[in-house]
Amino acid sequence: MVEVFAVASGKGGTGKTTSTVALGMALSERYDVTVVDADTGMANLLFHAGLSDAETTLHDVLADSAAVEAATYDRFGMTVVPCGTSLDGFRDADPARLREVVARLAADTDVILLDSPPALDSRAAVLPVVMADRAVVVLQPTIPAISDGLKVQEYALSYDTAVAGILFNKVREDGVDRVAEKTERYFEGPTLGAVPESERAREARRAGRPLLAHAPDCEAAAAYRQAADSLAVRDGESGEVADRFRSAVIPEPP
Repeated sequence: MVEVFAVASGKGGTGKTTSTVALGMALSERYDVTVVDADTGMANLLFHAGLSDAETTLHDVLADSAAVEAATYDRFGMTVVPCGTSLDGFRDADPARLREVVARLAADTDVILLDSPPALDSRAAVLPVVMADRAVVVLQPTIPAISDGLKVQEYALSYDTAVAGILFNKVREDGVDRVAEKTERYFEGPTLGAVPESERAREARRAGRPLLAHAPDCEAAAAYRQAADSLAVRDGESGEVADRFRSAVIPEPP
């Protein structure tokens, strides 16, 4: 079985990469999970997974100078495919090769999480959302963030990518209930959870460790686990998934 999720937000600053890694760790208690940093221009995953010194990254694979296997690392119970941060690496990378990368990974995992770029402003940025089976939309409970999240949903649905649900992040003490009920009217998927604003999450980023490893008992970590429990993974035949990715058309940005 395999299902591919794009974790997307439509804007920066929502905690999308923190959420991707946290969901991956929580899901890895039940599934074989692979997390891919598909944000080839503004990569962050390597810092969250303690891979800042990784010699081979997705940039090398997308430049056709390394095999996918050389850029995969076992970290925190997951397989992690980080992306590099150099401008040269970004320049040499061919985003279209991401289709083959995901096709190869689909043969050996149950769940693939694509940490997607924060904006839909290029072909490389929209590709993860278009290729995925379903999207998890990460939102802060603010009007601008919700508006940008709706753009992600609109684009996903136009390419037959379903919405698995929305995940509120960085929720402050005044709560999210007053916003969530209205928001659910406009999104296709349910609310998977609401993760509170957390100093422990900031500490984890500074330490180069995932939140669920750095502070597994904190309130935010518990919220991510509950969100992962709400994310019902569907069965998919790996060969069919691989064929679909290899034949995926790279669209023009909206």
